[in-house]
Amino acid sequence: MLSARSLFREIVDHDDSFQLFCSIAASGESQGGWENARIAALVPDGMRDLAPKITRHGADEDKHGRIFRALLRNRGLAPVPVPPETDYTMLLERRGIGLAHDKLRREEPLTERDIVVYLAHSRVTEQRASEQMVMLVRHFGDHPELGKAVRLISNDEDNHLAYCHEELLRLAREGHGRTIQRVLRESALAEIAVYREVSLAVMDHMGRLLGWPAPKAAALAAGIRGAYAYERFSGWHRMVRLRPPRRRGALGGAPATAAAPGYA
Repeated sequence: MLSARSLFREIVDHDDSFQLFCSIAASGESQGGWENARIAALVPDGMRDLAPKITRHGADEDKHGRIFRALLRNRGLAPVPVPPETDYTMLLERRGIGLAHDKLRREEPLTERDIVVYLAHSRVTEQRASEQMVMLVRHFGDHPELGKAVRLISNDEDNHLAYCHEELLRLAREGHGRTIQRVLRESALAEIAVYREVSLAVMDHMGRLLGWPAPKAAALAAGIRGAYAYERFSGWHRMVRLRPPRRRGALGGAPATAAAPGYA
């Protein structure tokens, strides 16, 4: 019987699939680190109080990229090129979600609306990241190779999600509420479609690496499409709700690089 635990166990236990999994994760985290660093550098003058938190967000994601690369090194593996159809961040950008990379490469300050868009987009993608890491902690939190890494990353993702809730609620009180709700909805609907396509692509690659029989591959693809159907019908609403987080000031301190020994 297929289960998330058995599926991930199969991927983790095989060097080739583990190599691809960690390479995709490391690439996505590194892209996120670069994006946040650029956004922090370009924050408009009236919102400079956000710059340290955005910097912290980016530093955390850079740290996650180092962690995934370290997991590869610990097995004597090197990162492999990420298939473009599995590049979640770039596929979202192509749909016009978030801030375009060419905009971030310029030296022009961003606008207040740009920061609202960034935070709303992050609130949606961090929801996904937080949920995925909770699942990995549930299945691998005590794993001798992965446990420490997934627990650390999961805690960071929860902090990132709390930060997005807190800042968006503050900006809504300052008059950006209508824009926030519109961008949240657009981002959520695009994200669930991209997540479906990336999930199908990743499972296709994993299936070929692991030699899955056609019925197993078909069942997994059907499950991914079924999850998308649920999200498109009603599940996406969880990605647009805003509520005061239990963790206040979650990104108020310095990046916790000391909490990740061995992942330099």
